[in-house]
Amino acid sequence: MDIPFIILTIVCAYVIGSFPSAYIAGRIWKGIDIRQTGSRNMGAMNVFYKVGFRQGLLVLALDIGKGAAAVALAKFLGVPEIGLILAGIAAVLGHVFSIFLKFRGGTGGATSIGVCVFLMPWSIPFILVVFIICLLLTRYPTLSYSVAFICFPFVGWLIYHKWELAVLSLGLLMLILVRYIPRIREMRTKAGGWRHVFLRKGIKDRL
Repeated sequence: MDIPFIILTIVCAYVIGSFPSAYIAGRIWKGIDIRQTGSRNMGAMNVFYKVGFRQGLLVLALDIGKGAAAVALAKFLGVPEIGLILAGIAAVLGHVFSIFLKFRGGTGGATSIGVCVFLMPWSIPFILVVFIICLLLTRYPTLSYSVAFICFPFVGWLIYHKWELAVLSLGLLMLILVRYIPRIREMRTKAGGWRHVFLRKGIKDRL
């Protein structure tokens, strides 16, 4: 397969990832710019809190689906494994830097999950167990899925025996954390300390 075809696949994956589902949900159901309210993050959690539960679930499914769809397209087109990985990265970057919103977007968490789950379906039970346990302890959804995401590098290395998948998932986790640092600092300022940031009274308790 020639390089131009792989590049075309990557471009398509980037466009898929750029689909601004959270922005559209905010505009359709509440007439708001989701980037200007709440945490100002163009992601499912902000939609949950500022638009509605059902809309948040829809955005979550769409954002996860974007990552999975981008890699699925690459696989359907028969690109080599490195092409699948590059397509996944492109989809996440599309979500983070959406071409439809002047290169503004979310943290890339849900789209990254979609990429990793498609490439490593055996990770699903591990992710769910860790997420549920962490959510019960902290009542903090974003922290819970971030902790659960740590499972991906281990699954890639220990179950699939592919260092490429381990490196990919670790790199995506780092991207998510870097993007989320400003929000963490904002929450600490509002909470007056770290305890309330990471241990919530309930799922609706939001800083």
